[in-house]
This record gives sequence, structure tokens and C-alpha cells, in this order.
Amino acid sequence: MKTAALREMSVNELEERLRDTQRELFDLRRQQVGGHLEKPSRIRELRREIARMKTVMHERGRED
Repeated sequence: MKTAALREMSVNELEERLRDTQRELFDLRRQQVGGHLEKPSRIRELRREIARMKTVMHERGRED
């Protein structure tokens, strides 16, 4: 998701999306350990998306 789209979201929407993304990353890491990961590049995408969300939250003064 692009940064501009994240900036348009409310704080609650950002927090919910962040939780969902972190959960998806956790699940992908479990798959990677088990050897059943189909798309390894998705882990990198999620890490970057999480960083973007945290950056936007920090800009607003609400980083967890």
C-alpha cells in the first residue's frame, strides 16, 4: 500500500491494518520455518508496509 493511501486513513484504521499486517507476517514466518512458503518476497513487502504504517503513525504522534 502506498504511503499516500496510508496518510488518508484514520488512526483507528491504521492501527487495525497494522495488527492485521503483523499477524500476516507472523503467519508467513511460521510457514517459512515449516518449509511451505510459496512467495518469500511477500515477507519483505509486509515488513516495508509495517514500517510505512509506523512512520505515518509517528508523524501523527501516535506510535505504539
